[in-house]
Amino acid sequence: MKQILFAALLGLGLSAARAQMPHAEWSRNAAIYEINTRQATPEGTFKALADRLPYIKELGVDILWFMPLQPIGEEKRKGILGSYYSIKDYTAINPEFGTEEDFEYFVREAHSMGFKVILDWVPNHTAWDHPWITENPDFYWKNSDGSISTALNDHNQPTDWTDVAELDYSNPVLRDAMRQEMAWWLARFEIDGFRCDMAGGVPFDFWVETNDMLRGMNPEIFLLAESEFTDMQKANFDMTYGWEFHHILNQVAGKGAPVTKIDEYVDKNRKQFLPDHYRMYFIDNHDENSWNGTVEKRIGANAHAAFVVCATLESGMPLIYNGQEVGLNKSLRFFERDTIDWNQPSQAKFYSTLLNFRKENTALHNGSAGAPQVRIATNKKQVFAFYRKNGQHTAVVLVNFSNKKAKVKYANAPEGTYTDVFTGQSITLSSNGKLILPANGFLVMQ
Repeated sequence: MKQILFAALLGLGLSAARAQMPHAEWSRNAAIYEINTRQATPEGTFKALADRLPYIKELGVDILWFMPLQPIGEEKRKGILGSYYSIKDYTAINPEFGTEEDFEYFVREAHSMGFKVILDWVPNHTAWDHPWITENPDFYWKNSDGSISTALNDHNQPTDWTDVAELDYSNPVLRDAMRQEMAWWLARFEIDGFRCDMAGGVPFDFWVETNDMLRGMNPEIFLLAESEFTDMQKANFDMTYGWEFHHILNQVAGKGAPVTKIDEYVDKNRKQFLPDHYRMYFIDNHDENSWNGTVEKRIGANAHAAFVVCATLESGMPLIYNGQEVGLNKSLRFFERDTIDWNQPSQAKFYSTLLNFRKENTALHNGSAGAPQVRIATNKKQVFAFYRKNGQHTAVVLVNFSNKKAKVKYANAPEGTYTDVFTGQSITLSSNGKLILPANGFLVMQ
């Protein structure tokens, strides 16, 4: 049995003993931006990225998440340049991107502009030419014949990730070594946290110990788990992935499924997660883009409508994947250079308007800092409508996922006169009424 399965941990009740630590105050209204360094600029370097920081700042994002920056393994490498997630040395910089000094400069510049910088961390496996393979073979999971195993997923199932070797967390020396490698990045570059790849494939108690240590080094750290295991919220992670919501959104926005599927998800989320736990919501990321098709392929003309829901749904923090703001409409090659075409028509105004509104409207803040959402009933199965209201602010959201104009009858709306966030138009809502939404359109008001 691989490591320690989460089902067993739940049975032992380990999660119940933990209460989530408070989030850093700066994260309460934050949004996140994923950087694929290899593809983000023609140069593919930290120096070129630093020049783009003012542009990224205007989008209204706060957290810059870098895909892994370490040297990539050469043994059993896939493709020309290999996978970011095949780590040859945890405490080094991939020379493809620049030097340690270049990254240090980037972090310093980002911090001066108010950004937080987090690094994608790969704890489950290493490259086959990582020094541990020969120096510490007992760090690795073994097959029945004694050979080192290729990677398993977080459900203990084999994968086709033949370029990486599976680590064995029953070894306490490995655990300490991994923690020290993470600590090096905090001490050396003063980064602000980690996005932990396949976090559910690593034992819960490792994360409890490790995240406590990391928060001891930096109480303001931000920790994102690539997982939907509910126990992750009890291991001091600030945020987990909304994978299920992403798939539901693809069905609703791309295949005409009724919006009641979103209601069902919200109800389930409320039962399974702490009120103050953040969920990351997105219409694209590096996995989706490279392996599951473009946004246009999955949800067509509903890209902006779907992102409106990602940015305004309760408990959620929205993610932008680099290139999304120019309508990235190609699946970027994963193992070689494939630079994003930044000459496509900019959609930055849409994203900056929405995210800056979200930042200022406290009803839309992350976790329990924001207000619960209340459903507005409509007569259209593809119109999703709700409001969030606290003592300071109200946000009203209506989204039409249909490819046709919708004449909407609504009920249970908060009465009042509001301002359309995108047009500045004044709109008066009664408790029950009618309005028209354009095809694939939306209305966001305050």
